[in-house]
Amino acid sequence: MKFNYDVIVIGAGHAGCEAAHAAATLGASTLLITIDMNKIAQMSCNPAVGGIAKGQIVREIDALGGMMGVVTDASAIQFRMLNRSKGPAMWSPRSQSDRMQFMAEWRRILENTPNLHIWQDSVVSLVINDGKIEGVNTALGVTFSAKTVVLTAGTFLNGLMHVGRVKTEGGRVSEPASHGITEQLCSFGFVAERMKTGTPARLDARSIDFTLAERQDGENDFHKFSYLPSSGRKLPQRPCWIVYTNPEVHSILRDGLPDSPLYNGQITSIGPRYCPSIETKIVTFADKNEHLLFLEPEGVDTNEYYVNGFSSSLPINTQIDALTKVPALANVHFLRPGYAIEYDFFDPRQLKHTLETKLVKGLFFAGQVNGTTGYEEAAGQGLIAGINAALKARGSSEEFILGRDEAYIGVLIDDLVTKGVDEPYRMFTSRAEYRILLRQDDADMRLTPKAYAIGLASEERYRLQQEKLYFRDALIEFCKDFSVRADKFNEYTESLGVAPLRHGVKLYDLVLRPQLSIFILAKYVQPLADYLATLPEDRREEIIEAAEILMKYQGYIDRERQLAEKASRLEQLRIKDRFDYNSIQSLSTEARQKLSKINPETIAQASRIPGISPNDISILLLLLGR
Repeated sequence: MKFNYDVIVIGAGHAGCEAAHAAATLGASTLLITIDMNKIAQMSCNPAVGGIAKGQIVREIDALGGMMGVVTDASAIQFRMLNRSKGPAMWSPRSQSDRMQFMAEWRRILENTPNLHIWQDSVVSLVINDGKIEGVNTALGVTFSAKTVVLTAGTFLNGLMHVGRVKTEGGRVSEPASHGITEQLCSFGFVAERMKTGTPARLDARSIDFTLAERQDGENDFHKFSYLPSSGRKLPQRPCWIVYTNPEVHSILRDGLPDSPLYNGQITSIGPRYCPSIETKIVTFADKNEHLLFLEPEGVDTNEYYVNGFSSSLPINTQIDALTKVPALANVHFLRPGYAIEYDFFDPRQLKHTLETKLVKGLFFAGQVNGTTGYEEAAGQGLIAGINAALKARGSSEEFILGRDEAYIGVLIDDLVTKGVDEPYRMFTSRAEYRILLRQDDADMRLTPKAYAIGLASEERYRLQQEKLYFRDALIEFCKDFSVRADKFNEYTESLGVAPLRHGVKLYDLVLRPQLSIFILAKYVQPLADYLATLPEDRREEIIEAAEILMKYQGYIDRERQLAEKASRLEQLRIKDRFDYNSIQSLSTEARQKLSKINPETIAQASRIPGISPNDISILLLLLGR
């Protein structure tokens, strides 16, 4: 038995799994500590990965060499690309997963990752000396030493679950809460607060009348999460179902509000505004007569269904009475009621962009302990924390940080450490000012070379990225060079619904037409079809899509890149520890307070702090001699 490690990761949720895998892959001797080895990568709430902006994060994790995309593809039971009616910057992949297969796949990966060991136990305190982390103490009385530690405790820190007026300690249903760490860290100066999240009831499919529900099937095209050709959907695909609440449902829910922990004062912490409970919906949107509910399968070999849209902490009887007023659920059998959970988190402004804490050297935070919500946001943080923990453990001065123009993960972390949170943070495309540059189709182009340079992305992954880059650019050049005769193409314009050509044009110009695509043109331009046949068969459609997006949106992409490069100049102006902000009387009082508290790394980060005005930035630039 080994007791000394380079990196220790506390918690085996989505952040912990990515952190442990990344650290070990980079060569660090890594220990992953979890309360229950049978719940590794448990999908505590919705058995789904991805969604608006979240899907882009998973693609980025995969491009960096993380495992969430691979695991999601292997456990997928339904896949959809959301926002197809909008531009490609908004396209977001989403997948329903088989909950048990998801956990099993993650455990298989972790157990076969070199340098990675797993220990089932609960961490009760951290070993901190002279402002530096040195290890952890566990409930079983074991002390493990480490050069760096990554805390990914999720909802377990002083977790308290609510169902009506019934309160139960726990980090997840049937799993104990973790006590002691919050109190210890607060004694070192950390600021901790409470947040709330929740989950819906689980239902028995045998008691659902699916004839009264609207069927929603997935897609079966080439899209998936991982860029690796070997990754893909292996399980049978299953439909989801749509039902609606009604005034009778709402009436029962309103009558139950006096017993709702959210409205009787039992819960005082802040919940996610963008994923509200059903009781919050009927109060906030009192004029609505119905709300959409999705019935989502939990797996291939189970009758358990998840009621997406009906998160609740109301008493059990109220939940049952309300849901049975939905026609398809009139005779429904509950497997488990919905519940709310309160837990501790730490102000993320106490972190560096590496996710190392400012107060304790070598200690990193990732996931819901930073005030975020969602598997994807947690996994993205875990990956970055694991990378930087491994780099620091080996004594390297190198830091792995992603910019806001490089990744949604970069936007996420910069928002956290710069702005902090006043509600559970959830990623949206609107949070990224350079979202045309951060599309899901090109995360590998943006990030795989970076991950390969530090040793996280494999040789094979890098080779595949370079191969895709070559074929993508070669296809674009073919379209620029190949001419289409007007008389030949005009034979098809009526059937294609496009205006006839007056003269010959390059194929590239035809691709730019909104009604046309490379796939459509290949049916009418034989040389193009012949050229496409030379592309790697297992990634042909992916390469074609990537090339076409670049062609159609090149102007927008170039313009946004120019804006990003202009903003990056401010990122080069480093100001950390250069000023005594409290002594600069020309700054506003709010600016002096916030700049002193956050101590931003650069002028650009300072400009993103809420309450810092353009005038404050001008003063700082003046003091820098600009």
